[in-house]
Amino acid sequence: MKRFLRARIASWARRRQGADVLPVTMHYRRIYILPTRAGWGFAFLLFCMFVAGLNYSNSTALFLTFWLAGFVLVGLHRCHRNLLGIALQGATAVPTFAGGAGELELTLENPAPLMRLRIEADLPGVAPSVTDIAPRCAARLSLALPTTVRGRLLIDGLRLTTALPFGLFRAWTWVYLPLELIVYPRARGFFPLPTVAGVTPGAKTRGGSGGDEWLGLRAFRDGDSPHQVAWKAYARGAPLLVKEYCAAAAPERYFDFERLPNLDTERRLEQLAAWIVDAENRGERYALTLPGGKLALDRGAQHRHRCLSALALHGLAPARRAAAIAR
Repeated sequence: MKRFLRARIASWARRRQGADVLPVTMHYRRIYILPTRAGWGFAFLLFCMFVAGLNYSNSTALFLTFWLAGFVLVGLHRCHRNLLGIALQGATAVPTFAGGAGELELTLENPAPLMRLRIEADLPGVAPSVTDIAPRCAARLSLALPTTVRGRLLIDGLRLTTALPFGLFRAWTWVYLPLELIVYPRARGFFPLPTVAGVTPGAKTRGGSGGDEWLGLRAFRDGDSPHQVAWKAYARGAPLLVKEYCAAAAPERYFDFERLPNLDTERRLEQLAAWIVDAENRGERYALTLPGGKLALDRGAQHRHRCLSALALHGLAPARRAAAIAR
């Protein structure tokens, strides 16, 4: 019943608000507030105190009852104000591999000279994330989105809530943004990288030493080898970074869906994903050929994302490519 009521209210709010466009500011008309379970219990207690005070003509009990009722009204106002005026400045869905946890990164801004405490972002079926926002500052939230199969996940019905300061009321708002999370196939397979014409088998093409040219450090991505992680920098408190080199004569790899005839479609896509991750980690240029399309030789984060996205959406009808996390 609770899920049914929440779905009906969310559907009504979506029709009332319409689609949102960043940045989204939480104004009066889009903030909803109701008592929590503790709030209903406190209201019942006040009712009992009021009836007892009238029954025994006890002015002290009546004074305490009305004083506590004023306390409740103050809590109602402060709970609503804790969410009022907050702006959602950014929302980015970070792609991931099937079976892993994708990330929805949110940037919330507090333009008021007031501290916003315990602002919570959540999606149905996803662990909520909580943050405090200092006056006239911004804060970032990250929601972990579980994935099981490749494709495109439509992130719908993001909710921002707060129950402070006293936990007697809960204020919330819905945000409806056209956000999508690309889920790559699992990067796994048993076949080695295809050999390249003109390259001697066993020749060193990439390794981070010898004739390789040092490019620098970049952020860690799913599928990167632990051997390439800059562990010394990580031990000094830096984020997880990966050493990146460029081979002077890196081979060019050509990955073709049709050259894996002994595997079913999903196993082919997983093997191609593993080859793409491996070739990118080696600093090599690679091309991808799928039925109905081809991606030319290139390298880098953007090319890696284009190739893995093509694998993620391969063979999926447009109507089946989007699966909603929340309605």
